[in-house]
Amino acid sequence: MNKVSNENELTPLLEQDLFLFMKHSLTCPISLAAFGEYTKFTEIHQDIPSAYLAVQDSRPLSNYVAELTGIKHESPQAILFHQGKAVWDASHQQITVEKMENAVLKYSK
Repeated sequence: MNKVSNENELTPLLEQDLFLFMKHSLTCPISLAAFGEYTKFTEIHQDIPSAYLAVQDSRPLSNYVAELTGIKHESPQAILFHQGKAVWDASHQQITVEKMENAVLKYSK
């Protein structure tokens, strides 16, 4: 689990076959709960490259990801990339270990 703050740090991660990305708000209790789920997922699945950004610290990168994917910005938000393309996303209480595992399983075949 890596914290990224700009496009240069994100670009190599997008080149991975699978990559899980998390947009996290430092001030929202819902985001804190979702980040806890994301953290559990990354601890269980250390083989899946992952990274996150803190929206308050990296607004330009957050906006870039929204433009790149065509997925409206939300916070918290998890996005799964497969071969450089966003293939799954979830926000708020929909970010759970189980849902992230199901998404990864679907695209890791």
